[in-house]
Amino acid sequence: MKIDTKPQPRKARRTTGSKKGSQTAWIMLAPITALLVLLIAYPFGLSFYLSVTDRQIGVPGKFIGLDNFLDNWDDDVFRQALFNSILYTVVTVVLKATLALPLALALYHIRRGQAPLRAVVLLPWVVPTSLSAIAWWWIFSPEFGPLNWLLTSSGFLSAGIPWLSEPLWARMAVMLINIWRGIPFFAISFLAGLVAIPRDVYEAASIDGAGNWRSFWNITLPLLRPVLLIVLMYSTVMTISDFEIIFIVTRGGPMNSTHLFGTLAFQVGLAGSQIGRAAAISLFIFPVLAASAGFMLRNILRREDVL
Repeated sequence: MKIDTKPQPRKARRTTGSKKGSQTAWIMLAPITALLVLLIAYPFGLSFYLSVTDRQIGVPGKFIGLDNFLDNWDDDVFRQALFNSILYTVVTVVLKATLALPLALALYHIRRGQAPLRAVVLLPWVVPTSLSAIAWWWIFSPEFGPLNWLLTSSGFLSAGIPWLSEPLWARMAVMLINIWRGIPFFAISFLAGLVAIPRDVYEAASIDGAGNWRSFWNITLPLLRPVLLIVLMYSTVMTISDFEIIFIVTRGGPMNSTHLFGTLAFQVGLAGSQIGRAAAISLFIFPVLAASAGFMLRNILRREDVL
């Protein structure tokens, strides 16, 4: 009987210990959970509530269902902003990833002066967005900007480019600013993923006769895939919700050709006092972003299970 009863107190101790550990874990998670609720869940819930009302500044709204979403879809300016947001996001995210990967590989193979070089590469991303947007606005200025002066004085062009006064050039200008700011973040993230890849894998591949190009396709890209997907997901969300660059440089113009969801929601909600419609504009793309994030995270977890 004594032999049978000895394991029971030990099990009780383990159960008590696990309960204490679980309580400690919940206590430690409480502050971050409260912040997530306060900074993410509450604003999202409030935005969803406002999107189904006809709320205006200073006027309490009433429930109108999906009328705001339907009215936005019938609005030509909103459809233009939808097209702009998709084009802006796809072009900039693809170019940032494409240009940042060679930069990360170059930083990875450089042995001397890595620290100062990485600091210089990070400067466009570290500088406040508003400050860099103002600087680029001056660069693209048709009258006082150095870019047009350089192009015309060197004989490359006979006349300056209307960077901010024509839709095509304005779109290219804001895309260029976003790409310039985003490449450092992509490059440093890719560099962190490259550093995490064991060197033994490359040594084994070289012994088997694999060259640099084959090692890149069969080793580097597959092992870098989780980092690549996470960075793409984060950049997609941040790019499609971009506000400062557009607001400072073009304010959505000319002819609404650079309006994104954020700037259009600001114009409709604060300048036009239609808070309900502005909330509906902000939430319009949320289902697509949520589905894309779920798809990418599923691929990342599947890849980790395979590895």
